[in-house]
Amino acid sequence: MMCAIEAGKRGRSVLLLDHSPRLAEKIRISGGGRCNFTNRHTKPENFLSNNPHFCRSALARFTPNNFIALLEKYGVRYHEKKLGQLFCDNSSQQIIDLLKKECDAAGVTWQIPSKVSAVKQLNHDNADHINNKRFTIQTEGNTLIAHSLVIATGGLSIPQIGATDFGYRIARQFNIPVTALRPGLVGMTFSQNDFSCFKDISGIVTDTEVNCQSASFRENILWTHRGLSGPAILQISSYWRPGTAIHINLLPQQALMDIFHTKKQSDQLLSNLLANYLPRRLVHAWCDMMLTQLSLSHLSNKPVRQFRDSTLKQIAEKIHDWQVVPSGTVGYKKAEVTVGGVDTHALSSKTMEATQVPGLYFIGEVVDVTGQLGGFNFQWAWSSGYAAGQAV
Repeated sequence: MMCAIEAGKRGRSVLLLDHSPRLAEKIRISGGGRCNFTNRHTKPENFLSNNPHFCRSALARFTPNNFIALLEKYGVRYHEKKLGQLFCDNSSQQIIDLLKKECDAAGVTWQIPSKVSAVKQLNHDNADHINNKRFTIQTEGNTLIAHSLVIATGGLSIPQIGATDFGYRIARQFNIPVTALRPGLVGMTFSQNDFSCFKDISGIVTDTEVNCQSASFRENILWTHRGLSGPAILQISSYWRPGTAIHINLLPQQALMDIFHTKKQSDQLLSNLLANYLPRRLVHAWCDMMLTQLSLSHLSNKPVRQFRDSTLKQIAEKIHDWQVVPSGTVGYKKAEVTVGGVDTHALSSKTMEATQVPGLYFIGEVVDVTGQLGGFNFQWAWSSGYAAGQAV
């Protein structure tokens, strides 16, 4: 819709096709129904890509302030939740409505629902005979001919609202490479052996710092019956690769060794002492697991004053750097985004056009540009759509 708006403003004849009978479902369900539509602090460093500089041009030309101005034009009230994350005060439907109104004002026409069965590139001779048209698009109801074709079909995440691999299939059809795909911004699962002691603490939330592959996030994690979720885990999941460990600092706000030095003569059990700083149920489960792993189970009913300094140091190190290897994620059904996509080395960063296929554009999530949690993926949708809309 953002691309269609900008192309329509330039006087282009624009047709928007979507196989879904409902418009912009991903906007509607996002942010708990209030749509985290952008982030005030958006910068290129908030995005993952095999080509990390690709997103700079589009982000610079259509910024969060540009989208905020669009909301203010329509009187849509919004608020900042945290860390620059902006949400509608009322409903995500307001975002859909204003984009639809902008499309209508720009003369955009619609063909929804409409499933595309084939896309073909016209050869130069044929194109010249039909007013420089480059593509035919076959749907179940008609055959369309277009000068430019924009693929804005998203990734594999949340298939229950219509996500498919259509965009990647079109890219491959035209010999445009697609990078490896995986679920991103998604909960993580663990083997039964690694997580059996935590199965009864589902629902606990803790403030943590989580690290993986040089990425680090200080936010909450949520303990679930299958593993870990919550903002910090969703963030780190986009950087995680199978077989690698994630590092969790369960007590980022203070040094545990300082606490131990202060409580060196305490008659409290270790679990009772730690329960002053962490949820009690989590502490009991974690202590049972860790003391067993360190062959220190005999200390579980001993007061802290009977622990050696070297033992306390071991425990502190584990609290501040608990290393666990996820068995996987909860998959695309729950993932907010798809990491990877159409290889940006094959696209123009200024226009989003495929460099070897004139007139073919890829924007949004289908491209190998993935935002962190907090409104960045919507901002990429607006920015990349705007960039393509200036050129199609």
